[in-house]
Amino acid sequence: MGLRRRMAASYVLVTATAVLVVEAVLLGVYVPSIVGDSDLQNRLQAQASRDAKILSLAVSNVGAAAPSAGMFDLLTMAHKVTSEETSLSGTKAGQGQDIHITFTEGAAADQPVEALSDADGVVVTSSARGTYPPGTQLDVRLTREGGGGSGKTRTGGTTWWLSPVLLFPPGSIPLAGKPTAAPQYRVAGYVYVQAPTGYGATADAPDSLLRLLAPGVLVLILVVPVGLIFGLLSTRRLIGRVRRLASVTSAVAHGDFRPRVPVTEGDEVSRLEESFNRMTERLESALDAERTAGQAEARQAERTRIARELHDSISQDLFSLSLLAAGMRRAAPDRLRREAESMERTATRAMREMQALLLELRPVALEDAGLVPAIEELCRAYETRLGLRVDTRLQEVPLAPPAEHAVLRLVQEALSNAIKHAEPSLVEVRLALAAGIVRVEISDDGAGFDPSAAAASHGMGLRLMRERVEELSGTFDLRTAPGQGTTVAAALPSASAAGPLRGDVPFLSTTGERP
Repeated sequence: MGLRRRMAASYVLVTATAVLVVEAVLLGVYVPSIVGDSDLQNRLQAQASRDAKILSLAVSNVGAAAPSAGMFDLLTMAHKVTSEETSLSGTKAGQGQDIHITFTEGAAADQPVEALSDADGVVVTSSARGTYPPGTQLDVRLTREGGGGSGKTRTGGTTWWLSPVLLFPPGSIPLAGKPTAAPQYRVAGYVYVQAPTGYGATADAPDSLLRLLAPGVLVLILVVPVGLIFGLLSTRRLIGRVRRLASVTSAVAHGDFRPRVPVTEGDEVSRLEESFNRMTERLESALDAERTAGQAEARQAERTRIARELHDSISQDLFSLSLLAAGMRRAAPDRLRREAESMERTATRAMREMQALLLELRPVALEDAGLVPAIEELCRAYETRLGLRVDTRLQEVPLAPPAEHAVLRLVQEALSNAIKHAEPSLVEVRLALAAGIVRVEISDDGAGFDPSAAAASHGMGLRLMRERVEELSGTFDLRTAPGQGTTVAAALPSASAAGPLRGDVPFLSTTGERP
């Protein structure tokens, strides 16, 4: 079952559950009254009150101190009143108010029972002598005003009512419906009427329950298709968004990080869509960075491999050639000595250029050490391996990682060019920060060259250095002349500076011998 069907079914289930809960509450409230016949106690009260009034008149007229067993004949006569007659209580007989009393000498467990007692609750006589024999005590608590209730008696669960029989003084008997202002009386006895709980109500209970349950059943019949349609319509948009999200997730799982999920609404699903888009962008950036790092590692590994092969093959051959040229120079006759010396110088120069090339290919741990230690390490390597004196004055400067890499490569390229072409005895490397501008300068006291004629031999390296600096919004400067050394300088904005450099940027001063 799909998510849409599950949600539609949940709508139907929740609605049906609500209807059932309401039905259960109604049944809990009304069933006890239906089953127990809540009108039963009212009928018992009417019966007991009417009979008590009849007996009150009887005992008051004859001046009896308490009701007697013979007075039950009066009650029997009152029960036989026709429907056109009215009892002393003002209620017509035959209108459903009377309780049918059956007189028996035995017990009446499942039938109404009426008993007459004295003022202390001792039974004088009853309609079922086997249940309430004369001389026994009533099962209920006596009060001056009477009353009723439901509970456990000797016949089981019953509903009952107790009405007092009043004894009025001569001349103060109230007329029916016209009580005196303040009649003087005393309680001479009680009329007690009881019936089994639910008496007279079982026949109507099924119809009453059916009438109570019918609306709920009708609502359940209607709510199933309505809830199903409402669930399908209300979840269509949500399910569409979830399906789009699942589709893009599948694409990302297969390595395609380009798709994005449209963020449509400001709810929980939209927050999920936004988070998914951010996650995809970060994954794509991390993958690109990993690829770039892998390419850089591959390039560096290739440079290391080339440097190792050059060192193991060509450098060794050049060293052997230099030794052979030196031996030939010493052993050759005078007419061949000049050629041997020229061969030795060429071999030595080729060895220096090869060493400079190996240093250029040599990896420098910029990320781990930082820019200044990396430049120091590079300059010390040129001093140690090539015997070149390098003077450094380096200051810690704030640069972004790409700019640090460009400065390091600029110094490396300038040192390599000096070794290959200028044969200097001293190289000065300067790095400083002034007015938000990072300035780097590499100067040598070598042979120098004519910049206008540099395209043939120096043009490619110089052009690459210039492009590297200008890509970072910096400026590049070259100062050289034949026999006056060379100065390569660059100015870059610091990491805290904003925007590219504009106008002329003064470079670090060099020795006074250079232009």
